[in-house]
Amino acid sequence: MPMFKKSLLILLVLAIAALGGTMYGFSQQSKTEVLDPAAASSTEAVQATVTVYITGAVNKPGVVTAAEGSRIADCVNLAGGLLPTAASDRLNMAQVVKDGQKISVPEKAQNGNTEKSADGNKAGGNGNLININTADAQTLDSLPGVGPSTAKKIIEYRESEGNFQDISDLKKIKGIGEAKFAKLKDKICI
Repeated sequence: MPMFKKSLLILLVLAIAALGGTMYGFSQQSKTEVLDPAAASSTEAVQATVTVYITGAVNKPGVVTAAEGSRIADCVNLAGGLLPTAASDRLNMAQVVKDGQKISVPEKAQNGNTEKSADGNKAGGNGNLININTADAQTLDSLPGVGPSTAKKIIEYRESEGNFQDISDLKKIKGIGEAKFAKLKDKICI
């Protein structure tokens, strides 16, 4: 074989090898997996939620799910907002909600300025009932079976856990059992 033909054959083999390498590179590139932004951000934390039960003077009472760190006002909005009969000034709308919490939105009574909470207890008007969410230690001490130490525990509970959602929550205070609560329930409100 003459030298010219050998050179041409070597050049042809090199060209075929280069073309084959290029084609192999393109085929492998099409097999690469490109991540979309949603898949790439899968390492980000999922937003935590809380579920609360809201009753009383709201448009759609029931169970609502809100973002962790939400306030009572957020949950009221998720429940369709307040009814015109709601006594919103008796509820701390800025309180952070906890998972599994029950929120009772109190309702104003139709007669005079006497208000009625969601569980039917009257407040305001004649001032006979003591609001356990707003009363000071001296007022709480005036309740039957509640002394200075129990009054202090009630106030400490309000400060650490938020307002009482129902008068029966008073039984969560150490020293207030069924018997003592039975004596108190007709003299208190929320």
